[in-house]
Amino acid sequence: MILAAVGAYRTGLHVALSLPCFAAAGTLKPIFGGTVLSRIRLLSEQVSNQIAAGEVVDRPAAVVKELVENSLDAQASRILVEIEGGGVGLVRVSDDGAGMDRDDALLCLERHATSKLHEAAELPGIRSLGFRGEAIPSIASVAWLLVLTRPQGEPLGTRVEVRHGVLRDRGPAGCGCGTVMEVRQLFANMPARKKFLKSQRTEIFHMEEAVKNLALAHPAVAFVLQVEGRRVLDYPPGESLEERLRRVFRYQDELIVLEDVADQGETGAGVSGFLLLPEKTSLSSAKLRLVVNGRAVQDNMLRFAVRDALQGYLMRGFQPAGLLRIEVPPGEVDVNVHPAKREIRFRNAEAVRRQVAASVLAALKRHERAFRESVFRPESPGSGGQKAGGPQTCGLEAAGRAPQAKTLPWHTGEPLAPVPGSLPPGLDPPPRFAADCGAAQAPVQGEAARLAPDSGSSFAGLRLIGQFFALYLLCERAGQLVIIDQHAAHERILYGRMVQHYLAGQAPGQALLFPETVELPPALQEVMIARQESVKALGFAVQAFGDNTWVIERVPALTSALAAALVLQEVLTGLRLAPSALQSPTQDGEGLLPPVMAQIFANLACKAAIKGGRSLAPQEMLDLLAQMEQSAVFSHCPHGRPVIKIFSAAEVEQWFHRRE
Repeated sequence: MILAAVGAYRTGLHVALSLPCFAAAGTLKPIFGGTVLSRIRLLSEQVSNQIAAGEVVDRPAAVVKELVENSLDAQASRILVEIEGGGVGLVRVSDDGAGMDRDDALLCLERHATSKLHEAAELPGIRSLGFRGEAIPSIASVAWLLVLTRPQGEPLGTRVEVRHGVLRDRGPAGCGCGTVMEVRQLFANMPARKKFLKSQRTEIFHMEEAVKNLALAHPAVAFVLQVEGRRVLDYPPGESLEERLRRVFRYQDELIVLEDVADQGETGAGVSGFLLLPEKTSLSSAKLRLVVNGRAVQDNMLRFAVRDALQGYLMRGFQPAGLLRIEVPPGEVDVNVHPAKREIRFRNAEAVRRQVAASVLAALKRHERAFRESVFRPESPGSGGQKAGGPQTCGLEAAGRAPQAKTLPWHTGEPLAPVPGSLPPGLDPPPRFAADCGAAQAPVQGEAARLAPDSGSSFAGLRLIGQFFALYLLCERAGQLVIIDQHAAHERILYGRMVQHYLAGQAPGQALLFPETVELPPALQEVMIARQESVKALGFAVQAFGDNTWVIERVPALTSALAAALVLQEVLTGLRLAPSALQSPTQDGEGLLPPVMAQIFANLACKAAIKGGRSLAPQEMLDLLAQMEQSAVFSHCPHGRPVIKIFSAAEVEQWFHRRE
């Protein structure tokens, strides 16, 4: 019907459209608005350019991005960006790239004129940052644009001036090799667009971020940003990716390195980059910069892949920070899905997500191994960690216990003797739990409190000093002060064991001497009925006992010190909040684990771990250190809090003004 109406219109006939939103009359009048629709007509070139500019150029930062990308495509090695008036008064981008001759300087102002693409068949393999031929004419339609350019080997350059889409001047000009694009009076002819701009400080921030993103994507290129004549960013040429990242983030601490290993499977993608230490992250997701094939992009799928791989390392609400660089064959990614090319689409997004998560997990494991060796490896001679002739094992004297001549139990594999002074399990008070995982003060009883190290462990380089505030272990190694959060350390150990049992499908259970009954609320009752097999796989043995009442006969062994009803309710609550998460596992520091199970295990480990405020016997401290050494991950508790903090001798000396 619509096609018939269009054909009739072209022949001069008047017909009534049979659409529900229009009145059945010869005049086109919408019955919901009252405004008469005029006949279809072609927009003028100026209006269409301004509409297109609204898609490509929404703020001064977009002008900076488009002009700098043109400079990079021109193989520039040095780029200068100058800003005045918050980017509305002036944006000038100067480069030492290839430059343009007179014809190209004029042709670049025409819509869809480009030197980077000639045929449709070339589009899937495009690698240049720009290729549509839209940016320059869009900018010229909403601002005053001055182009100064000269190619290599030419005695004179070309000067072209355009004001709001109208050519005002052109001719030869004396200028250096390369190109200068000067944009003034941005949005002067579009007051509605200008009204939506933020304060100058906000717009300058976005322009700085645009330059930083481009500088990270191209570390070999020199970038300078001047605001009102003041140099605010200065990145020298020829930097490595790590050097550029440290300069942009002003970060001097250790980095987690993602090795550049190409995937030979589904995508052929290569993943590399650097991540900041988890304790150096922030609440902002913008601190994770993404570069795909040299293009700075925004992609939530990639952000979520990195964040999921870091579960158990980041505190709640904190986001990863660093740089993720992905190189994929051009045919595997579509960069033409967003007007400003800020977003992309992978042909096989799930395969890329898995590869990114696996790369981050592998980097974390390497980091954990190196960190463990740095903490527990024996001291080198003359390292200054302890005086010559001093004890080479943990200093029990400092903990108030006389040294023993016999070899410590974890060297011989002998079973540990019971800790003196501990109460029989039956006399321990019932545990209490707090919302904060470190706030509970109740002592730990039963299997979870028993710190039995694996045989063969050794940490001759770490000397135990004692316990501080009934919360931290103080140790010394190689001239460093090592402080360990006892609750967070034990929590991570228990969490790792729970994950290993879950992944192996062999969660050990502890039979209760006296079975407990628990009455579940209706919401948890539904979960219990639907997920009995999942609950059983975690080590429970539960039998129905009337309406909403269940009998607990066995609980997971690592949680046997806790009230059985609370453990069951914790598990059921987690399953209720994320019922489908069991079918979408993600990489965890301990292995491939569904997020809901990671959260359940983290909460259970937190409740079962030794609490802050509990004084430990010297042997218990040694046992905890031995288990930390054997743990696959121990730098952070599963809720993301750091387990260990190391201070150098120089830092301690500065506290007491012994060192300038």
